[in-house]
Amino acid sequence: MGSRLHVSLAAGAAVLLLASTASGAPFRIAVTQDVSGEARKYEPLLDYLGKKGVQAKFVLAKDYPAAATLFATGEVDGMFCGSGIAGSFIIKGLALPVARPVSKDGTSTYWAVILGRKGGQKFSPKAEFLKGKRFAFTALGSSGEFYFRSIGGARAGAVGLTVANHAAAIDALLKGSADYAIVKNRVWDRLRKNYPTLELLGEDTGENPDGTLIASVKADKAVVQTVSDALLAVRGDANAAAVRNAAGIEGYLKTNPDDFKHTIELLTQAGVTKSYDFN
Repeated sequence: MGSRLHVSLAAGAAVLLLASTASGAPFRIAVTQDVSGEARKYEPLLDYLGKKGVQAKFVLAKDYPAAATLFATGEVDGMFCGSGIAGSFIIKGLALPVARPVSKDGTSTYWAVILGRKGGQKFSPKAEFLKGKRFAFTALGSSGEFYFRSIGGARAGAVGLTVANHAAAIDALLKGSADYAIVKNRVWDRLRKNYPTLELLGEDTGENPDGTLIASVKADKAVVQTVSDALLAVRGDANAAAVRNAAGIEGYLKTNPDDFKHTIELLTQAGVTKSYDFN
């Protein structure tokens, strides 16, 4: 599966609506974002899409169940989101992947690492190891809650502690609230120098696309292609420098269901089905 990615578009509550002026058919893409201003990263992208014949505006969505309803009823046509959410929408039969961002270091996927105190017991997904252990992780993350669920953590007697983000999971481990933290490898690579008493004690072996644009199965295929072409043109386009700088990316990479093979397997093991309600 290509190179490993980190461009995180964190979970949140905004929906980005796009409309193709070229064809006249609306293309409404939901981009999940956090409440701390992630939407600002997309302002240059909206301007760029406008130059490519695409109009854009933001509309609030309450939560992921609400976003799923919008997909199911055909009221939105797509969404930018992390692999856990994207994979869930794919499993639910609501969407298919279109394109994902490539970071400035050229990476395009990420995977889960398990952190612990330096010199601690090496991580194992086996029940005898998991029993009684406390794990900190983010909700609905392939490198977080979904990974914990995929290895049967709760069934084995492990305790899960849901925190706001990957950095908070590391802090919970440092402060002793957790025995292990499950986080994105890219986050750990960036922050490890700040935590000399912690170390990597295990990791997942599969990769997950992040920040992917998924398109509704009900969306106009010609319009989806128009938006996809615009995103793929961001790389190397002198007029898209503001887009690349705002998001910290090189451009976008075409993404298909095969890129989600490991993610889908992980989510299925975690119990995600067509009727999954993000609870």
